[in-house]
Amino acid sequence: MAESVPVRCPVCRREHLYAAPAYPCACGTPVAPPLVRGAPAVPITHRTWADAWVSARCPSCGRRDQWPQPELGCACGTALRIPVRSVASGPQQSSVPPLHIPLPPTGPAPRPAFHPVTIRTGRDAVTAAALYLKWLGYRDVRQVEQRGGHSVGLHAPGLVARVEPSTRRTTLRHVETLWLSALADSAVPVHFSLAGYTDEARARADTLAVPLFVLDLTGTPQPVNSPADELVTTGGPD
Repeated sequence: MAESVPVRCPVCRREHLYAAPAYPCACGTPVAPPLVRGAPAVPITHRTWADAWVSARCPSCGRRDQWPQPELGCACGTALRIPVRSVASGPQQSSVPPLHIPLPPTGPAPRPAFHPVTIRTGRDAVTAAALYLKWLGYRDVRQVEQRGGHSVGLHAPGLVARVEPSTRRTTLRHVETLWLSALADSAVPVHFSLAGYTDEARARADTLAVPLFVLDLTGTPQPVNSPADELVTTGGPD
């Protein structure tokens, strides 16, 4: 199991206990990037694809590979990058998308573990969102055409979702447009974003009860507001 280290948010001063997620090496051994204990977490204001990966070496076979940069989202809304010791260049920090620790699914029939797909392209982000919606219980998830912009629409019976795979944060207008579309179809609106949301967008989503998710590079959507937490807990229509 990966070592847990204390992480303090420099904005709100909240304390977190964080352990880097482990991913299987080609030889099958779980590998987690080594965290730098005591190094301060850094708020994320900008990120790029090129800097979203760190090097780690398998302790069993010695293979060196690239893994998603460890990341954490504080409850205050600040996205944090966790310092990692690279096998090549010592302490290393990379910019990554924000995270929010989800509530564990509960209910009479627990869902099986979600199996994500690693996000390296915008198409991967759309695929990850579609898989997650199916995991939540929505059937017949399909992609639909969107007019203008970079976002991609996903529809299912009783659901209207939008995926923003660009490196720009989702704005208030996008949240309101999604809510109106879902209202016209008497459907549940759900939004996925790779780069996160503006403060105005998050506040409006809370008012309209629009679930917001951020996609991390492992392909696991992370809820960033209470409506999203509730959706994870209750699941879709199934």
